[in-house]
Amino acid sequence: MPARRCAAVLAAAALTAGPVLLAAPAGATEGTEGKDVGRAGAVVLRTGLDVSLLNKTVQVPLKAALNEVEAPASAGKTALSVTLDGVDRGRPFTLLRADVATAEAKADRHRAEGRSRLAHAKVHVPGLPLLSLIEIQEVTSKAVCAAGERPVAESNLLGAVTVLGKRITLSTGGTTRVEVPGVGEVTLELSKTHTTSRTAAAAALELRVSLNPLKLNVAEVEGSLTLAGATCESPAPPKRAAAPGRPSEAAPAAPAASAAPAGPAGLKPQSGVEPAAENLAETGGSTMTPYVAGGAALLLAAGGATLAWTRTRAKR
Repeated sequence: MPARRCAAVLAAAALTAGPVLLAAPAGATEGTEGKDVGRAGAVVLRTGLDVSLLNKTVQVPLKAALNEVEAPASAGKTALSVTLDGVDRGRPFTLLRADVATAEAKADRHRAEGRSRLAHAKVHVPGLPLLSLIEIQEVTSKAVCAAGERPVAESNLLGAVTVLGKRITLSTGGTTRVEVPGVGEVTLELSKTHTTSRTAAAAALELRVSLNPLKLNVAEVEGSLTLAGATCESPAPPKRAAAPGRPSEAAPAAPAASAAPAGPAGLKPQSGVEPAAENLAETGGSTMTPYVAGGAALLLAAGGATLAWTRTRAKR
């Protein structure tokens, strides 16, 4: 066997004599606390009405909001009435009057909350100057979104409700329809709420309006109206920092002494005492070291004998 090939065999034997453990450095991912703040909103009254005048020859969109607020930060409004221009023969028209009309919104990195309240309120629409569309004693709505918690939405109606001059009892499980001959009809939905994993919305009352007083087409009103609304969106939960990896997690542990395979022909150390683990770590050895060394010596001896035999044959 040529000398170069013999050296290659010895090198391969040394590489396969035992396992090689590569310990990757333990990495730590720094977590940064979530900086997203929540969002909240509230409104006392919002309208989306279309007003048609003079047999629909003139159409005026009636879109208005009373005390509409939004947050981050904090915001609040307490206006008691909203007046529109240009829908009542060019004169100012008062859409809503109330004794109490408040809307609040607060939001930061931990919590977002919207609240609204309306009390002793009357809502009017064009074409019905003397008859209120709706009168209420009190309605409230609240939407709360805290980081890491389930959002909450709720609304309440307190006291009597009068629609187009009729005192009514609202159903909590569906819609209530009120029809007045010669005037029109109103459909009401009480305490409408909706939540998701991070958002909440509440409306104390939602109305669908279809009015044509005396069917004269002088002022026809179609659309929707919301009383006491509140919304929120949760802040992003803080991101937790990843725990630094432990040495045992970064690399598999070395085999325990008791789990090491027996040497050739069942040989065991004569001292009867296993080498201390800390000494093995300091010297870089293991329980396989005596067997690896013995195997390498045998391979060296075999290689030397082969080389000598080869040279003897060459001389002949």
